[in-house]
Amino acid sequence: MPFADFNCLKLPQGDELETGFILLADIFPTGYHGCELAEVSPGESVAVYGAGPVGLMAAYSALLRGAATVFVVDRVPERLEKAREIGAVPIGFSKGDPVPQIMDRTGGEGTDKGIDAVGYQAQAHDASHEEPASVLNSLVDTVRPTGRLGVPGRYVPSDPGGPDEHAKRGQLLVSIGRMFEKGRRMGTGRCNVKRYNRQLRGLIIAGRARPSFVVSHELPLDQAPQAYEKFDKRVEGYTKVVLHPALAA
Repeated sequence: MPFADFNCLKLPQGDELETGFILLADIFPTGYHGCELAEVSPGESVAVYGAGPVGLMAAYSALLRGAATVFVVDRVPERLEKAREIGAVPIGFSKGDPVPQIMDRTGGEGTDKGIDAVGYQAQAHDASHEEPASVLNSLVDTVRPTGRLGVPGRYVPSDPGGPDEHAKRGQLLVSIGRMFEKGRRMGTGRCNVKRYNRQLRGLIIAGRARPSFVVSHELPLDQAPQAYEKFDKRVEGYTKVVLHPALAA
């Protein structure tokens, strides 16, 4: 594996925190990265769009950083229940546009910060088709003037499966005029895992963070194909799967 030694992170002996440490490889640092891009600070309100593994980690990280209120937007009941369990406010967009739902809960002001944990495969509210810019535009309307957006959700320079010719070239119709009018700043980009994994490891060791709450299933390696399929279809409560090569089926 290229650069395997470079990417290694030293862990304490024992396996009681193993599942939490596994999440340091990707989703915990990426969720935290979303908060860093948005500059989430104590006492703020935050809207996280997407309650997949990264979105849940972003919401959890926002709470770790002292956010007063965290809204989590998704359409999958099991994911929204996970958000509720950690103290976030679930917003089901299958019940209607999430923007007015959040506005109603913030006295019409919107949130201080917003995080896009969905990316270019965002869907319409009725989940009937892809709308690649829908989350970005919802965040433009959700976050108050002068607020900041963090975008760890992936956007690509080309998408052969995009819904139109512009989307196929990575060109999206974003409400830039509205964003400019509200004096927004936005941070984007892939997560540099090594920037965060040591400090997040420290939080886990100290008992300050328990990211393993997101794991719904721990399965043997030979069940990986079925697990991927169920996770992709958002069925049977599959929010995050950990595969154990040595685990008996």
